Amino acid sequence: MVGLKPPEVPPTAAMKFVSAGMAGCIADLCTFPLDTAKVRLQIQGEVRIPRTVSSVEYRGVLGTLSTMVRTEGARSLYNGLAAGLQRQMSFASIRIGLYDSVKQLYTPKGAENTGMATRLLAGCTTGAVAVACAQPTDVVKVRFQASGAPWDSARRYSGTVDAYRTIAREEGVRGLWRGTLPNIARNAIINCGELVTYDLLKDALLRTQLMTDNVPCHFVAAFGAGFCATVVASPVDVVKTRYMNASPGQYRNALSCLLALLMQDGPAGLYKGFVPSFLRLGSWNVVMFVSYEQLQRVMVLARPA
Repeated sequence: MVGLKPPEVPPTAAMKFVSAGMAGCIADLCTFPLDTAKVRLQIQGEVRIPRTVSSVEYRGVLGTLSTMVRTEGARSLYNGLAAGLQRQMSFASIRIGLYDSVKQLYTPKGAENTGMATRLLAGCTTGAVAVACAQPTDVVKVRFQASGAPWDSARRYSGTVDAYRTIAREEGVRGLWRGTLPNIARNAIINCGELVTYDLLKDALLRTQLMTDNVPCHFVAAFGAGFCATVVASPVDVVKTRYMNASPGQYRNALSCLLALLMQDGPAGLYKGFVPSFLRLGSWNVVMFVSYEQLQRVMVLARPA
Protein backbone atom coordinates (compact mmCIF):
# COMPACT_ATOMS: atom_id res chain seq x y z
CA MET A 1 0.00 0.00 0.00
CA VAL A 2 1.30 3.45 -0.93
CA GLY A 3 -0.17 6.19 1.26
CA LEU A 4 -3.54 6.19 2.96
CA LYS A 5 -6.51 4.59 1.21
CA PRO A 6 -9.34 6.81 -0.07
CA PRO A 7 -11.88 7.30 2.74
CA GLU A 8 -15.40 5.92 2.43
CA VAL A 9 -16.76 9.27 3.64
CA PRO A 10 -15.54 12.24 1.53
CA PRO A 11 -13.82 15.15 3.29
CA THR A 12 -15.86 18.24 4.09
CA ALA A 13 -15.30 21.63 2.48
CA ALA A 14 -13.64 22.85 5.70
CA MET A 15 -11.22 19.90 5.63
CA LYS A 16 -10.31 20.66 2.03
CA PHE A 17 -9.84 24.35 2.87
CA VAL A 18 -7.44 23.66 5.76
CA SER A 19 -5.66 20.81 3.95
CA ALA A 20 -4.99 23.01 0.91
CA GLY A 21 -3.42 25.76 3.03
CA MET A 22 -1.23 23.31 4.92
CA ALA A 23 -0.21 21.50 1.72
CA GLY A 24 0.67 24.83 0.09
CA CYS A 25 2.93 25.70 3.03
CA ILE A 26 4.65 22.30 2.87
CA ALA A 27 5.23 22.73 -0.87
CA ASP A 28 6.60 26.26 -0.37
CA LEU A 29 9.04 25.08 2.30
CA CYS A 30 10.39 22.46 -0.13
CA THR A 31 10.60 24.62 -3.27
CA PHE A 32 11.09 28.23 -2.10
CA PRO A 33 14.74 28.54 -3.28
CA LEU A 34 13.63 27.63 -6.82
CA ASP A 35 10.94 30.33 -6.65
CA THR A 36 13.53 32.88 -5.52
CA ALA A 37 15.84 31.88 -8.39
CA LYS A 38 12.92 32.30 -10.80
CA VAL A 39 12.23 35.83 -9.53
CA ARG A 40 15.90 36.84 -9.82
CA LEU A 41 16.12 35.53 -13.41
CA GLN A 42 12.86 37.23 -14.38
CA ILE A 43 13.94 40.70 -13.20
CA GLN A 44 17.54 40.37 -14.42
CA GLY A 45 18.36 42.90 -17.12
CA GLU A 46 15.42 45.11 -16.21
CA VAL A 47 16.07 48.82 -16.72
CA ARG A 48 15.78 50.30 -13.25
CA ILE A 49 14.83 53.79 -12.06
CA PRO A 50 17.29 55.16 -11.06
CA ARG A 51 19.52 53.37 -13.55
CA THR A 52 22.01 50.97 -12.01
CA VAL A 53 24.54 48.59 -13.44
CA SER A 54 24.97 45.16 -11.92
CA SER A 55 28.36 43.45 -11.83
CA VAL A 56 26.75 40.09 -11.13
CA GLU A 57 24.93 38.10 -13.78
CA TYR A 58 22.81 35.07 -13.02
CA ARG A 59 23.14 32.08 -15.36
CA GLY A 60 20.68 29.23 -15.11
CA VAL A 61 18.99 27.78 -12.05
CA LEU A 62 22.01 26.25 -10.34
CA GLY A 63 24.16 29.25 -11.26
CA THR A 64 21.62 31.62 -9.74
CA LEU A 65 21.38 29.60 -6.54
CA SER A 66 25.15 29.27 -6.17
CA THR A 67 25.71 32.98 -6.92
CA MET A 68 23.16 33.98 -4.31
CA VAL A 69 24.74 31.71 -1.69
CA ARG A 70 28.22 33.03 -2.52
CA THR A 71 27.33 36.74 -2.59
CA GLU A 72 24.43 36.98 -0.11
CA GLY A 73 24.59 33.87 2.04
CA ALA A 74 22.41 30.77 2.14
CA ARG A 75 19.62 32.59 4.00
CA SER A 76 18.97 34.71 0.91
CA LEU A 77 17.39 31.66 -0.74
CA TYR A 78 14.53 31.96 1.73
CA ASN A 79 14.02 35.74 1.59
CA GLY A 80 10.30 36.35 1.92
CA LEU A 81 9.46 32.89 3.26
CA ALA A 82 7.25 34.31 6.04
CA ALA A 83 5.18 36.25 3.49
CA GLY A 84 5.17 33.17 1.28
CA LEU A 85 3.69 31.01 4.04
CA GLN A 86 1.16 33.72 4.89
CA ARG A 87 0.23 33.78 1.20
CA GLN A 88 -0.30 30.03 0.99
CA MET A 89 -2.51 29.87 4.08
CA SER A 90 -4.93 32.28 2.43
CA PHE A 91 -4.21 31.79 -1.26
CA ALA A 92 -3.96 28.01 -1.58
CA SER A 93 -6.81 27.49 0.88
CA ILE A 94 -9.17 29.48 -1.35
CA ARG A 95 -8.07 28.57 -4.88
CA ILE A 96 -7.48 24.86 -4.22
CA GLY A 97 -9.52 24.10 -1.12
CA LEU A 98 -12.72 25.67 -2.50
CA TYR A 99 -12.32 24.38 -6.07
CA ASP A 100 -14.46 21.26 -5.61
CA SER A 101 -17.20 23.21 -3.83
CA VAL A 102 -17.33 25.88 -6.56
CA LYS A 103 -17.24 23.18 -9.24
CA GLN A 104 -20.26 21.50 -7.66
CA LEU A 105 -21.99 24.88 -7.44
CA TYR A 106 -21.55 25.43 -11.18
CA THR A 107 -22.51 21.86 -12.15
CA PRO A 108 -26.13 21.63 -13.36
CA LYS A 109 -28.39 19.53 -11.16
CA GLY A 110 -28.77 15.99 -12.40
CA ALA A 111 -25.58 16.10 -14.52
CA GLU A 112 -23.68 12.81 -14.46
CA ASN A 113 -20.28 14.32 -15.32
CA THR A 114 -18.68 17.71 -14.80
CA GLY A 115 -17.92 19.35 -18.13
CA MET A 116 -14.71 21.09 -19.14
CA ALA A 117 -16.37 24.54 -19.18
CA THR A 118 -17.57 24.05 -15.59
CA ARG A 119 -14.09 23.02 -14.42
CA LEU A 120 -12.50 26.01 -16.15
CA LEU A 121 -15.06 28.41 -14.71
CA ALA A 122 -14.50 27.02 -11.21
CA GLY A 123 -10.73 27.37 -11.59
CA CYS A 124 -11.01 30.97 -12.78
CA THR A 125 -13.39 31.85 -9.95
CA THR A 126 -11.33 30.48 -7.07
CA GLY A 127 -8.12 31.85 -8.59
CA ALA A 128 -9.53 35.38 -8.89
CA VAL A 129 -11.00 35.38 -5.36
CA ALA A 130 -7.73 34.06 -3.93
CA VAL A 131 -5.71 36.85 -5.58
CA ALA A 132 -8.09 39.54 -4.32
CA CYS A 133 -7.61 38.28 -0.75
CA ALA A 134 -3.90 37.41 -0.77
CA GLN A 135 -2.33 39.99 -3.12
CA PRO A 136 -0.50 42.00 -0.38
CA THR A 137 1.32 38.86 0.77
CA ASP A 138 2.40 38.15 -2.82
CA VAL A 139 3.73 41.70 -3.28
CA VAL A 140 5.79 41.49 -0.09
CA LYS A 141 7.08 38.02 -0.99
CA VAL A 142 8.32 39.21 -4.40
CA ARG A 143 9.93 42.33 -2.87
CA PHE A 144 11.87 40.21 -0.37
CA GLN A 145 12.94 37.71 -3.01
CA ALA A 146 14.20 40.54 -5.24
CA SER A 147 15.91 42.42 -2.41
CA GLY A 148 19.60 41.76 -2.05
CA ALA A 149 20.15 41.58 -5.79
CA PRO A 150 23.01 43.90 -6.83
CA TRP A 151 20.66 46.15 -8.84
CA ASP A 152 18.10 46.30 -6.03
CA SER A 153 20.26 46.69 -2.94
CA ALA A 154 18.41 49.82 -1.81
CA ARG A 155 15.13 48.02 -1.28
CA ARG A 156 15.39 46.68 2.25
CA TYR A 157 12.76 45.89 4.89
CA SER A 158 13.52 44.92 8.46
CA GLY A 159 10.77 42.30 8.48
CA THR A 160 7.49 41.21 6.98
CA VAL A 161 5.34 43.55 9.08
CA ASP A 162 7.71 46.44 8.31
CA ALA A 163 7.35 45.65 4.60
CA TYR A 164 3.55 45.91 4.76
CA ARG A 165 3.79 49.20 6.67
CA THR A 166 6.51 50.71 4.47
CA ILE A 167 4.76 49.86 1.21
CA ALA A 168 1.44 51.23 2.51
CA ARG A 169 3.14 54.43 3.79
CA GLU A 170 5.32 55.13 0.73
CA GLU A 171 3.08 53.84 -2.06
CA GLY A 172 -0.35 53.96 -0.47
CA VAL A 173 -2.67 51.06 0.22
CA ARG A 174 -2.88 50.55 -3.55
CA GLY A 175 0.80 49.63 -3.46
CA LEU A 176 -0.07 46.46 -1.55
CA TRP A 177 -2.39 45.50 -4.39
CA ARG A 178 0.15 46.39 -7.10
CA GLY A 179 -0.16 44.06 -10.08
CA THR A 180 -3.55 42.68 -9.04
CA LEU A 181 -4.95 42.54 -12.58
CA PRO A 182 -1.98 40.70 -14.15
CA ASN A 183 -1.90 38.45 -11.09
CA ILE A 184 -5.60 37.64 -11.51
CA ALA A 185 -4.93 36.82 -15.16
CA ARG A 186 -1.90 34.73 -14.20
CA ASN A 187 -3.67 32.80 -11.47
CA ALA A 188 -6.79 32.22 -13.51
CA ILE A 189 -4.53 30.62 -16.11
CA ILE A 190 -2.43 28.76 -13.54
CA ASN A 191 -5.49 27.59 -11.64
CA CYS A 192 -6.96 26.17 -14.83
CA GLY A 193 -3.60 24.72 -15.84
CA GLU A 194 -3.03 23.14 -12.45
CA LEU A 195 -6.41 22.17 -11.03
CA VAL A 196 -8.27 21.37 -14.23
CA THR A 197 -5.34 19.43 -15.68
CA TYR A 198 -4.85 17.57 -12.40
CA ASP A 199 -8.59 16.90 -12.20
CA LEU A 200 -8.75 15.57 -15.78
CA LEU A 201 -5.56 13.49 -15.57
CA LYS A 202 -6.55 11.93 -12.27
CA ASP A 203 -10.04 11.11 -13.57
CA ALA A 204 -8.57 9.60 -16.75
CA LEU A 205 -6.06 7.45 -14.84
CA LEU A 206 -8.76 6.17 -12.50
CA ARG A 207 -11.42 5.71 -15.20
CA THR A 208 -9.10 3.67 -17.44
CA GLN A 209 -7.85 1.77 -14.36
CA LEU A 210 -4.23 2.50 -15.24
CA MET A 211 -3.64 3.48 -11.62
CA THR A 212 -5.48 3.41 -8.31
CA ASP A 213 -6.39 6.47 -6.25
CA ASN A 214 -3.13 6.72 -4.35
CA VAL A 215 0.26 8.48 -4.25
CA PRO A 216 1.64 7.29 -7.64
CA CYS A 217 -1.55 8.46 -9.38
CA HIS A 218 -1.42 11.81 -7.59
CA PHE A 219 2.27 12.17 -8.51
CA VAL A 220 1.72 11.60 -12.24
CA ALA A 221 -1.33 13.89 -12.41
CA ALA A 222 0.46 16.63 -10.44
CA PHE A 223 3.57 16.48 -12.64
CA GLY A 224 1.47 16.91 -15.78
CA ALA A 225 -0.45 19.74 -14.16
CA GLY A 226 2.77 21.56 -13.25
CA PHE A 227 4.12 21.38 -16.80
CA CYS A 228 0.90 22.62 -18.41
CA ALA A 229 0.60 25.46 -15.89
CA THR A 230 4.19 26.61 -16.52
CA VAL A 231 3.81 26.69 -20.30
CA VAL A 232 0.63 28.77 -20.32
CA ALA A 233 1.39 31.03 -17.35
CA SER A 234 5.07 31.91 -17.77
CA PRO A 235 4.53 35.10 -19.88
CA VAL A 236 2.01 36.53 -17.42
CA ASP A 237 4.24 35.50 -14.51
CA VAL A 238 7.24 37.43 -15.87
CA VAL A 239 5.16 40.60 -16.31
CA LYS A 240 3.60 40.17 -12.86
CA THR A 241 7.00 39.77 -11.18
CA ARG A 242 8.52 42.82 -12.88
CA TYR A 243 5.49 45.01 -12.24
CA MET A 244 5.26 44.05 -8.55
CA ASN A 245 8.96 44.74 -8.02
CA ALA A 246 9.00 48.02 -9.99
CA SER A 247 9.92 51.34 -8.42
CA PRO A 248 7.04 53.84 -8.06
CA GLY A 249 6.42 55.47 -11.44
CA GLN A 250 8.59 53.05 -13.39
CA TYR A 251 5.60 51.65 -15.30
CA ARG A 252 2.23 53.30 -15.87
CA ASN A 253 0.44 49.97 -15.75
CA ALA A 254 0.92 46.27 -16.45
CA LEU A 255 0.55 46.84 -20.20
CA SER A 256 3.41 49.37 -20.26
CA CYS A 257 5.51 46.85 -18.34
CA LEU A 258 4.73 44.22 -20.99
CA LEU A 259 5.61 46.60 -23.84
CA ALA A 260 8.88 47.61 -22.17
CA LEU A 261 9.79 43.95 -21.75
CA LEU A 262 9.04 43.15 -25.39
CA MET A 263 11.02 46.17 -26.65
CA GLN A 264 14.01 45.30 -24.48
CA ASP A 265 14.14 41.49 -24.74
CA GLY A 266 11.71 40.53 -27.48
CA PRO A 267 9.19 37.65 -27.22
CA ALA A 268 11.86 35.43 -25.63
CA GLY A 269 11.76 37.72 -22.60
CA LEU A 270 8.28 36.40 -21.80
CA TYR A 271 9.87 33.06 -20.96
CA LYS A 272 12.72 34.34 -18.83
CA GLY A 273 13.28 31.94 -15.95
CA PHE A 274 11.23 29.19 -17.63
CA VAL A 275 13.43 26.35 -16.37
CA PRO A 276 13.31 27.41 -12.69
CA SER A 277 9.61 28.16 -13.16
CA PHE A 278 8.98 24.60 -14.31
CA LEU A 279 11.29 23.06 -11.73
CA ARG A 280 9.56 25.08 -9.05
CA LEU A 281 5.98 24.75 -10.30
CA GLY A 282 6.36 21.10 -11.25
CA SER A 283 7.91 20.11 -7.92
CA TRP A 284 5.51 22.42 -6.05
CA ASN A 285 2.53 20.73 -7.66
CA VAL A 286 3.83 17.25 -6.87
CA VAL A 287 4.50 18.06 -3.21
CA MET A 288 1.30 20.09 -2.83
CA PHE A 289 -1.17 17.66 -4.43
CA VAL A 290 0.33 14.56 -2.78
CA SER A 291 0.29 16.34 0.59
CA TYR A 292 -3.21 17.71 -0.05
CA GLU A 293 -4.68 14.28 -0.82
CA GLN A 294 -3.01 12.66 2.19
CA LEU A 295 -3.90 15.48 4.60
CA GLN A 296 -7.56 15.21 3.64
CA ARG A 297 -7.49 11.48 4.38
CA VAL A 298 -5.76 12.03 7.71
CA MET A 299 -8.41 14.58 8.71
CA VAL A 300 -11.23 12.21 7.75
CA LEU A 301 -9.66 9.41 9.80
CA ALA A 302 -9.13 11.77 12.75
CA ARG A 303 -12.73 13.00 12.66
CA PRO A 304 -14.77 11.73 15.64
CA ALA A 305 -17.26 9.06 14.66
